[in-house]
Amino acid sequence: MSDAFTLGWEEWVDLPDLGLPAIKAKVDTGARTSALHAVAIEPFGPADNPQVRFLIQPDPQNPNLELTCSARVVDRRDVTSSNGETELRYVIETDVRVGSRTWPIQISLTNRENMAYRMLLGRRAIDEDMIVDPNASFLQPKLGYDAYKALPKKKPVRRPLRIALLSREPDSYSTRRLLEAGQNRGHVIEIIDTRRCYMKIGGLRPEVHYDGEVLPYYDAVIPRIGASITAYGTAVLRQFASTGAHCLNNANGIIASRDKLLAHQLLSDAHIGMPVTAFASSPKDTKDLINLAGGAPVVVKLLQSTQGRGVVLAETRKAAESLVDAFRGLDANFLVQQFVSEASGADVRCFVIGNKVVGAIRRKAAEGEFRSNLHRGGTAEPIKLSKAERDTARRAARTLGLSVAGVDILQSETGPKVLEVNSSPGLEGIETATSIDVADKIYDYLESRVRPLSKHKDALRAS
Repeated sequence: MSDAFTLGWEEWVDLPDLGLPAIKAKVDTGARTSALHAVAIEPFGPADNPQVRFLIQPDPQNPNLELTCSARVVDRRDVTSSNGETELRYVIETDVRVGSRTWPIQISLTNRENMAYRMLLGRRAIDEDMIVDPNASFLQPKLGYDAYKALPKKKPVRRPLRIALLSREPDSYSTRRLLEAGQNRGHVIEIIDTRRCYMKIGGLRPEVHYDGEVLPYYDAVIPRIGASITAYGTAVLRQFASTGAHCLNNANGIIASRDKLLAHQLLSDAHIGMPVTAFASSPKDTKDLINLAGGAPVVVKLLQSTQGRGVVLAETRKAAESLVDAFRGLDANFLVQQFVSEASGADVRCFVIGNKVVGAIRRKAAEGEFRSNLHRGGTAEPIKLSKAERDTARRAARTLGLSVAGVDILQSETGPKVLEVNSSPGLEGIETATSIDVADKIYDYLESRVRPLSKHKDALRAS
């Protein structure tokens, strides 16, 4: 037993194949899979020999120490973290050196920037003749981050991002502004018609095809997916995410925002204020359905609608019952919702980017119209939000999992009430009314999530 190789619960390790001479790792026999911190993960190489590049900051206390590594991919695997979240990760194989011993391990790549240890050594990486002492640390020789001082210094540079802008409307205001703002910042923006994308699913390297060719790797994807193609558009978005691209809004968030029933259930679970909402399937429940929403007048909404289409105000009980029966006759899925009369035909659009409200407008309905959508002839003016309104908008976007959202709220006597959360909010109304460059702020956020890489990375890309 005295000859056994013993590890403490934390050890210094060297990953020579990756050019990482010193990383402090947590040795965790409770974890099945080993993990290494990685951001800006980019697959490359042929399908029969897939490889991956990634950026790592090995020292948690020194984010300026950045290195780019590359390795061959041996698998893509669902890994469940300690908090119960499952993530599809690239898995590489590399040698690990601890003290006098070197052996090969498989290690998954994931963002561990909020973890105390940049590396986790799981039980699959621990050979049968090794012993782990959970009460001791650094039983093997200590290393240090000074080892990186001997490496050639590479000054980080701001590099252009390659961004796919998913849009079927290249001439729309929002698409043109996003194209213009991205190009002004030096990025390469490619407008891609979502419906013309098709996918190769399976294998170690997921592919998105377009007009007979495989699309290149993109650093990021900005989805402008119309409601009519939500199902296909989000499938395409998931495929882009599988290639390693950062998606400004993810597929699950978009799906939740488009399904009004699901969105209201999620908002309710998060205790976010909203108009009382009722939903039923049986025609026998018509009268009680209207009662649950507070009685006439009520608003009847199709579950999937945009720009005010499929939203009708029933001012009397008889009109509400007739409207509900008519929608049921069409086999349409709809909600019955409380009408907030004190809003006086106005709502507030809050534009949220990265958990921050960057601008807001009050939209007023046109004469004879209760819907305040600008596409319905409504007018807009800038507005300063209360703290409660800002907090409500931020929480609503976060609850649905959206990084960029237009959150529509009503100003009621009992506080802000969320009407809808839009995952592809238009830019024209907010930019025109407020003079805020919202498109540029979107890129501020996107660049903060997709880190620019070093000159070494660009050299690897060219090789």
